[in-house]
Amino acid sequence: MTETSQEMPRLLADSMLGRLARWLRFLGYDTLYISMLSDHQIAARARAEGRIVLTRDQELSRRRGIRCLYVHADTLEEQVREVLAAIGDPPPGVESRCSECNSVLTSVAPEQARPHVPAYVLAAHRQFHHCPECDKYFWAGSHWTRIRSTVERVMEHRDGGAARTVPMDGPSGPKPSGKGGSLP
Repeated sequence: MTETSQEMPRLLADSMLGRLARWLRFLGYDTLYISMLSDHQIAARARAEGRIVLTRDQELSRRRGIRCLYVHADTLEEQVREVLAAIGDPPPGVESRCSECNSVLTSVAPEQARPHVPAYVLAAHRQFHHCPECDKYFWAGSHWTRIRSTVERVMEHRDGGAARTVPMDGPSGPKPSGKGGSLP
């Protein structure tokens, strides 16, 4: 099911794969996740939007009329490996997505982030990203370091030793204003 064109596949994760959806967003994949959709609603949405359904539900995976990837793996790292093996790696330079709402993040200047991030973060970082949908701010903090490490470990095991480099300037850490949720 590997995509041959440069266009990245659009995904829809079912209610059993919320953590996987967030991690695919970190990698830049357009990954819709709405936990309360029925199988019928998932199938209809996938058809309407041309999305590949990611599921651990065997019944849903056998539905006709939708592209589906049944995820066999139990652990998050194995799930990411399995999905990437099926759909391919994201192309270089792909835009990051908000881990909460799936919107494309925009780069913002430190001056624009200043009212929204703690002073110590502003002093330590020069690159910030903003989600225009949920109004959260992200930066390459300790969360991003852990995310990068996990992605490199996933890619290393999947590729048999050739680790993929993940840029350190990627976003991390939701705005600490009470609006943000915790990252995995």
